[in-house]
Amino acid sequence: MMMRSAIMRSALCLAVASALVQPRGPGVRPLKNAGAARPLKTRRVDAPPTIVSAKGDLEGDAKVGSSGFRQLVGFRGAADTEDEPLWKIRVQLTKPGTWVPLIWGVACGAAASGNYRWPLLGGASLAEGGEDLAKALTCMVLSGPCLTGFCQTINDWYDRDLDAINEPYRPIPSGRITEEEVFQQVYALLFGGLALAFGCDAWAGHDVLGNPLNSIGLIACFGAVVSYLYSAPPFKLKAEGWRGSFALGASYIALPWWCGQAMFGEVGAGAAGGELTPDVVVLTVLYSFAGLGIAIVNDFKSIEGDRELGLKSLPVAFGIDGAKYICAGMIDVTQISVAAYLAYIGETTYALILGGLIAPQIWAQTQYLLKDPVKYDVKYQGTAQPFLVFGILTTALAVSHHGGALAGLA
Repeated sequence: MMMRSAIMRSALCLAVASALVQPRGPGVRPLKNAGAARPLKTRRVDAPPTIVSAKGDLEGDAKVGSSGFRQLVGFRGAADTEDEPLWKIRVQLTKPGTWVPLIWGVACGAAASGNYRWPLLGGASLAEGGEDLAKALTCMVLSGPCLTGFCQTINDWYDRDLDAINEPYRPIPSGRITEEEVFQQVYALLFGGLALAFGCDAWAGHDVLGNPLNSIGLIACFGAVVSYLYSAPPFKLKAEGWRGSFALGASYIALPWWCGQAMFGEVGAGAAGGELTPDVVVLTVLYSFAGLGIAIVNDFKSIEGDRELGLKSLPVAFGIDGAKYICAGMIDVTQISVAAYLAYIGETTYALILGGLIAPQIWAQTQYLLKDPVKYDVKYQGTAQPFLVFGILTTALAVSHHGGALAGLA
């Protein structure tokens, strides 16, 4: 019955999401500026301009495919085209490139539980392994396309004036999607995601009221509230420097970890354990300070628009030179502290592995981040972040090896 309930909830999520691909008719109301300080800009480009390199080579044709991919996944530096289908514009709003850390976080939470069953390994049957794979993939869809997509869509709506300065090719400031279509997407992703989250609770056999810490539905509700507070006035945490950057960092590290560990942690008499506990919550929240550093890296590219609109991002508040050292310090000190703690509780091997993963990140900081964070932000993230995310997985495996419970954190 629990499986059937979860499947029915997932079907409901898919039915709601199917409304996203409806065609735009003449009755859809136009985009409104909703009292914003400056009007939305519309930018139409039939094709990306031809670029001539320093060597004199024509690069226009070579850039088209690359720019189209960057546009679809939500990366900076994309082209704008007028004749895109609505489904592509909707995908751009969800910024698929930002789903990856959340999907990874779910995997880390599953690993931390110690209860994920690989098929044909450790005595698990093919059916058991297949069920756990299905659970993990469902949590990844929840954390990535559904709730991160909701977060990115609502953030783009409230950032439309800022994007008109920094990224005028985005769907909303370029006028390629209407207000009504934006909010259709917001509601479909939010309510579809919450239905899927509570369906996961039913699938895992959770007592939502009896053990709220391990409720995926309540974790999803908390994440949705944080997303709204981060983007929407009058709160708009993203405009407040430290609080906004930490909220973003926690959303990328702590929340998906909690989701994955709650899905696979077993609670109750005779259970194998591995459930989400207060001490693990504290550890992941502390690890989120590294995510704060990553959030600062993302703020460097928007410094011009942030200044113009009076947003107090850390690069605006401390200047580029000050913010780049805060960024590097947050990332490094957090990971070194976690490695030291793992050594303290006796997980020396994992502590040494984590230390080895920190070293190349420091090298990348000296080569890119500390030299010019605006020019080299993409190079830095591409070089350093793989080591950061493997460090998070290493910490998750240490939690699993230690029995899912840590000492002295709570």
